[in-house]
Amino acid sequence: MWKTFSCLVIFWFWSAAMADNISGESAHDFKFVSIDGQTLALSSYAGKAIFLVNTASRCGFTKQYSQMQDLWQRYKDRGLIVLGIPSNDFGNQEPGSEDEIKIFCKINFDINFPMTSKVRVTGSDAHPFYRWAYKQGGTLSKPWWNFHKYLIDRNGKFVDWFASPTSPLSSKVINAIEDVLGSKSE
Repeated sequence: MWKTFSCLVIFWFWSAAMADNISGESAHDFKFVSIDGQTLALSSYAGKAIFLVNTASRCGFTKQYSQMQDLWQRYKDRGLIVLGIPSNDFGNQEPGSEDEIKIFCKINFDINFPMTSKVRVTGSDAHPFYRWAYKQGGTLSKPWWNFHKYLIDRNGKFVDWFASPTSPLSSKVINAIEDVLGSKSE
């Protein structure tokens, strides 16, 4: 009985500590490291919507990089940030260094939207943003493969998530982005 109680108490304290690490009220509470090694605070995008995608260079969905670039070109002047977040969590499909990722993205897709350094997006050592996003969107919102997408509004609030097969240019994604950005006249 004492052993069970001790385990429960330890689990409760661990859970509380983890909750503190992901208890941000807003996506703006989180920071990444840019692919160039600089601090990339999501708060620097306050007032803009953010479309975050965990990416990989050797995935069947890698062609979505070009769709992400199209989305960036189409909406950046209206206040959308497309943010690529390389991760090697699924199938060892992003084994390269940050420099290799940058070169791959530039040569193959002419990417110029912001990207982060590689991070974990799953498991207990997932980046705190991803743990926060799971908490906001529920269990089904967690990435199950590369090119999982999250949409954050201008105030840093979680809006929605989109599964890997969902094209960044799908009507579902476009409609959600249009809703967050508001009308062109705003």
